[in-house]
Amino acid sequence: MWDLFIHPSNLFFSVSLCVMLLLGIFECLLLLIGSTSQGFLDQFVPDQLVEAQHSHHIDIDADPNVFVQFLDWLYLGRVPVLVWLIIFLTVYSLFGFIVQAIIFNLTQSYFPLWIIAPACLFLCMPIVRICAAGIAKILPQDETTAIHSDELIGRTAQIILGEAKPNYPAQAKVKDQFGQMHYILVEPETDIIFLQGQDVILTQRTKIGFQAIALSIN
Repeated sequence: MWDLFIHPSNLFFSVSLCVMLLLGIFECLLLLIGSTSQGFLDQFVPDQLVEAQHSHHIDIDADPNVFVQFLDWLYLGRVPVLVWLIIFLTVYSLFGFIVQAIIFNLTQSYFPLWIIAPACLFLCMPIVRICAAGIAKILPQDETTAIHSDELIGRTAQIILGEAKPNYPAQAKVKDQFGQMHYILVEPETDIIFLQGQDVILTQRTKIGFQAIALSIN
C-alpha cells in the first residue's frame, strides 16, 4: 500500500489526497476560532453559480458559456466550494489509486503519470457529480426571497417619477409576493401616457423594464 502511495506514477493522486487532508485540518482549525474559508473561496466561482446556490430563479441575460454549464453539471455552486473541492480531491485520488492498483495486479507495472493523471481526471468527473449531488441533498439550503423578474408580471405598479410614454419609460415601484419593493422602468403597452402617481398593471418584459396597461377602477 505504501509503495502505491509513493510511486512516481501516482504522484498526482498522492498530492491530491494530502491536499484534501490539509484542507480538512485547516477548516477545522478555522472553525475552532470561529472563522471559515468559505467566503474567500466563493470569489473564485462564476457569478451565475453563486446565484444558483441561493435560488433556482435567476435572471441571466445571456446563456452561460459551456464552461459554466460544465461547472453547474458538476454541482459546483450547489454545494459549498470547500465541500466540493474536498469531494473532487478525494474522488480523484482514490479513483487513481484503485485504477493503478488493478493495473499493477494484472501487469506488475503502473500506467505512466502523463497518461493516468489526465485520464483519471476525465473519468472521475461523473463520480464527482454523483457524490456532490448526494451531498447537496443532505446539506441545509439557505432560504431566499429572490425572484425571477417575470414573476412581477400581472402585479400593480405605481409610477413614481416622470411620465411614461411609448419608448420613453418612467420609474415605477412594485411590491412582490414577499413584500419586497422593486424599482423598475415602465412604459405603456399602447399609445397612452401614464402620469406620476398612476397605478398600472405590468403585462410583459422589455429589454430595459416592463410594459403595462392602465389599472381600471370600477
